[in-house]
Amino acid sequence: MEDDPKLGPLVSRALGSDRHEVTLATSVDSARRAVGSFDLAVVDWMLPDGDGLELCGLLRRGEFAGPILMLTCRGETKDRVAALDLGVDDYLTKPFDMDELLARVRALGRRGKRLDGLDVGALHIDIWRRNVFAEGRLLPPLTAIELDLLVYLSQRPNQTVSKAELVGDVWDGHEVTSNLVQVAVSRLRDKLESHAWMIETVRGEGYRLRTTRARE
Repeated sequence: MEDDPKLGPLVSRALGSDRHEVTLATSVDSARRAVGSFDLAVVDWMLPDGDGLELCGLLRRGEFAGPILMLTCRGETKDRVAALDLGVDDYLTKPFDMDELLARVRALGRRGKRLDGLDVGALHIDIWRRNVFAEGRLLPPLTAIELDLLVYLSQRPNQTVSKAELVGDVWDGHEVTSNLVQVAVSRLRDKLESHAWMIETVRGEGYRLRTTRARE
C-alpha cells in the first residue's frame, strides 16, 4: 500500500521481479478491499485517505495474520514501538535500498515455514494456519513476528534465550532495540492470556518458555 506515484510502482516492479505476485493499493480503502487476496503487506505510513499505521490496526482487527512491513520516514524508537503495538512485524525507514526491502520481504515470508506444527506444554502451534491453541482452546491470532518468537522459544523449552539471540535469529539480525523485543514479548504474553506465565523473563539474561508453572 503506497501512495507515492513513483515509489509505489517501483516497489511493485521490484517485488514482481523477485517472483512475488503483487497488488498495488494506493489508499486505505483500496487496501481494505484487497485484504483477502494477499499473504504479506508492505504498508507506507502516509496514505491519502488515512495513515498506514491506522490501516495496520484495521488489518489486525480484521484478523489478517500475515507479515506486515512498514515503510516510513519516521525512525524514532517511539514510532517503531507504536507500529509494533499495532501488529507491524518489520520496519524500514526511507530512503532505503531496494535490495534490503526485498531481503526483508523474503525473510518475513520464510518465517514459520519450517514446521507444520509444534506441541509444547499446554500449547499446540499450527504454524501453517498461524493458529495457537492452549489446552484445545483457540487463542487470539498472532502476527508473524509473534508466531516466530513463540516458535523459537518453544523449540528451546525451559532454556534461557538471550535478547541478542532473539534479535539475531527471530529478527534476522535487523537493527532492533531492546525495547522492541520487550514490546513483542509483552504482546505475545497478552495473547497467551491465562498461559502468559509460560513466557518467563530471566532478569539480566533473556527469556524462557516454561512448560510447567512454578510453585508459588
